[in-house]
Amino acid sequence: MTRVRVESFTISLDGYGAGPDQDINNPLGVGGAELHQWLFPTRTIQCALFGKDGGTTGVDDDFAARGFQNVGAWILGRNMFGPIRGAWPDTSWQGWWGDSPPYHVPVFILTHHARAPIEMEGGTTFHFITGGIHEALAQARVAAAGKDVRIGGGADTIQQYLREGLIDELHIAISPILLGEGAALFAGLDLRARGYECVEFVPSEKATHVVLRRRA
Repeated sequence: MTRVRVESFTISLDGYGAGPDQDINNPLGVGGAELHQWLFPTRTIQCALFGKDGGTTGVDDDFAARGFQNVGAWILGRNMFGPIRGAWPDTSWQGWWGDSPPYHVPVFILTHHARAPIEMEGGTTFHFITGGIHEALAQARVAAAGKDVRIGGGADTIQQYLREGLIDELHIAISPILLGEGAALFAGLDLRARGYECVEFVPSEKATHVVLRRRA
């Protein structure tokens, strides 16, 4: 059965999933890169993003690796695809990741501006969805072919799916930093009332990993 999951989404101690002023020079907002000190050095991410051998192992790498298991499709907000706002000025921008993105499955980008799909190396195809979160999820479920759909972010996209009760499980990594402002993940959301409970809580040297699951 297809589940809808959030994996390896990191927030600061004060609850922000990205810093302020996101742009091409600060894709995670000012200070936002500090959130991922636990993630980027892991063996899983060194291989997936940079094509390198080696990297850290242990708790952090275990959670990073879990995030790619049994995933048949992704959904991303437009900011996760690129810094461009409004209508597409051209088609030269094809994402942050170069010719071979780390997804290797269909990826559905939420946007208000239509664009033709982009086929990339390694099995990734970006589809641009203008009909909202439900349309994106419906298409992602079909593409996943029985595997899970991973909601990759950002914070606003995850919030939209949480408000509609569409996320089954979230792995949140809490990084020991303060951002002060930015994109607050849980602002205005009562997760307890929505049926979520903590089913796993594991500290590491650089983060605290929390898994929340919605009761059936």
